Amino acid sequence: MKIQNERGEIHITGEVFSIVTGLAATSCFGVKGMAFRSKTDGLVHLLRREAMSKGVHLTYNDDGTVSIELHIIVEHGVNLIAVCRAIMGQVRYIVSRTTGVEVREVNVCVDGMLSH
Repeated sequence: MKIQNERGEIHITGEVFSIVTGLAATSCFGVKGMAFRSKTDGLVHLLRREAMSKGVHLTYNDDGTVSIELHIIVEHGVNLIAVCRAIMGQVRYIVSRTTGVEVREVNVCVDGMLSH
């Protein structure tokens, strides 16, 4: 993504957006981690911290905003609605504050649930 201002241009890679987004999402209560569905076996895998960007899908919109889709695994027994709302708010705030880019939407997909 390219951001233009009076002082010049700033280029932020998709990898940076994904890392910032993944860290914001996994910092929320009840989130075990980011998820990735394997194309080979169809199973959902819990991603390690260094690979969490695979659970983040970004869409750069024509109006300069970004839309985010997250795939997560949550702890068993948490209130899914509350956890997803917290993630949406946290991701929107952290991404906007860190990158200066407005977030149009945050969609959360709960792909799995793990016990403690």
